[in-house]
Parts: sequence; C-alpha cells; structure tokens
Amino acid sequence: MSDLSHLIRYLKKQHVLSLCATSGDESWCANCFYVFDETSMAFWLMTELETRHGQLMQMNPRIAGTINGQPKSVLLIKGVQYRGQITQLSGEREAIARRAYQRRFPVAKKVTAPLWEITLDEVKMTDNALGFGKKIIWTRS
Repeated sequence: MSDLSHLIRYLKKQHVLSLCATSGDESWCANCFYVFDETSMAFWLMTELETRHGQLMQMNPRIAGTINGQPKSVLLIKGVQYRGQITQLSGEREAIARRAYQRRFPVAKKVTAPLWEITLDEVKMTDNALGFGKKIIWTRS
C-alpha cells in the first residue's frame, strides 16, 4: 500500500477534525464532523456563519487543523495536521457535498446550516504504527 493510500484510508475512517481560524489578533478552534472528498483532497463540514470560527473564516479563509485518535500507547499514535483554504459551498457542489454529508451523518438531514469545503494545501500524517515517528506528507502541486 502506498503512503498516499494509507493517508486517504485514515482520513476516510475518521469523522471529526479540529479547525483553527484566525483573523488579525483573533483566533479560535472548533471541532467539526467532516466528510473527506478524496477526488479533490478536500473536507466537507457543516457550521453556521454566526459561530466564532465561522465569523473568522469569512474574514480569512486560510485555516489549519488536526485529526487524531486517542490511543493509550505512544506506539499507536496516528494523527494528521493540515492547512488549506475554506469556502462556503453553493450550487451543485453544495448539493453534492450535502448528500454525502447526510449519508455519513443522517441527523444532518434535519439541519440547514451552511456547508463548507476545506481545499487542502498540505497534509502531514504521523503514524507510529508504521515505525516510530513515520511521517507521510502530501502537498497540492
């Protein structure tokens, strides 16, 4: 299995990411449920415009974050750090993302919050199960 397919499998398996947004001297982090779109190397998430992170994302679309589990042993640590651009979806892209999001999280069928896309620029995965400190790095070319 290639490093990229290992990374993609991990991102598809997880369902919560941390998202860090900033604008000027303000910063805020939030945890969000997500769906990973392998075709475009992007995350789809749902959040309201009025949230603290939503307001910051509207002012500055550059974001960063993490995805990780909670292993009890350092030898089993697996996690991802990422950075990218976030945009609020609309039109056909939003409809596609909403269907995928509702398939993964059926409770979202009752929610009308906006959908967002994080277009990934860089991803770094650490997976100690592959060897202590093993890194897999992907960047958009």
